[in-house]
Amino acid sequence: MSELHKFLFEGLPVRGAIVRLTDSWSEVLQRRAANTETGAYPEPVSELLGQMSAAAVLMQANIKFNGALVLQVFGDGPVKLSVVEVQPDFGFRATATVQGKVLPQAALSQMVNVNNEGRCAITLDPLERLPGQQPYQGVVPLFGDQKEKLEKLSEVLEHYMLQSEQLDTTLVLAANSQVAAGLLIQRLPLEGAGNLAGRYDSVERESALGKDEDYNRISILSKSLKPEELLGLDVETVLHRLFWEEPLLRFEPLLGEAGPRFHCSCSRERVGRMIKSLGVSEAESILSERENIEVACEFCGAQYQFDPVDAASLFTQPEASPPTGPAVH
Repeated sequence: MSELHKFLFEGLPVRGAIVRLTDSWSEVLQRRAANTETGAYPEPVSELLGQMSAAAVLMQANIKFNGALVLQVFGDGPVKLSVVEVQPDFGFRATATVQGKVLPQAALSQMVNVNNEGRCAITLDPLERLPGQQPYQGVVPLFGDQKEKLEKLSEVLEHYMLQSEQLDTTLVLAANSQVAAGLLIQRLPLEGAGNLAGRYDSVERESALGKDEDYNRISILSKSLKPEELLGLDVETVLHRLFWEEPLLRFEPLLGEAGPRFHCSCSRERVGRMIKSLGVSEAESILSERENIEVACEFCGAQYQFDPVDAASLFTQPEASPPTGPAVH
């Protein structure tokens, strides 16, 4: 069963979380493999998407945000887009668009950052938007301060948190065909608990970066964790091996319906709105060539069919209120 554990280092300005996606991650891969048009992901793509899934769940757990957190990596390689969406109840979905051959053992730059033009975006989309409110989004390149290509997703996200949010963050991520797992360690913001869209004084935050001895010590311990240990050991063993000398304060683990699990927010209504956005002419053009308009969800593989009568009804229905949930394509 997939599980999420949060903890604090008692008396220290450091917090952490560890996640293991097992059954939920297997479902993502199985649904993709069952897609007769695309087939299973190449192994390097599966590994990247698994690491993204673990990282997105950890970030959602850290910010307590009433809305969807969407993590995207996109660029100019054969993997055009990888995206993970995590809801506030930790239901998540993930997909990647692959156009071209992905070599075995391909690195991050070979998949999405061939010409150093790849990007990573994090979007916070509130479930209940206020009038005029727009989603918060931060975007960073897939290279470091010296324009060097970053080859680990963990490095990209640590760089994001440092540059965009002025927060010292350590991430250890790993994934294979059975498990996607991650460990996050973060120095607490100066003003207390915050989130990705926090409003803290940038001068104060920048002056404190990298200077907390407790955080630096715990970060070094965390970085000693090997991918095979993160994937193969249970949470209790990992935390004991790393932090047995640290004052760890554990919270109740989140499992089952309260924890991370696969969930797709697609629906016939949302697909209908998408078809309606194409316009009458485009819908009629599609129906002139085939019996139905068929749309498959890239996340879960669900198939939606609209015959001519269904399609016509979309354009005669009164306008509905705009959806409050995130629209991820």
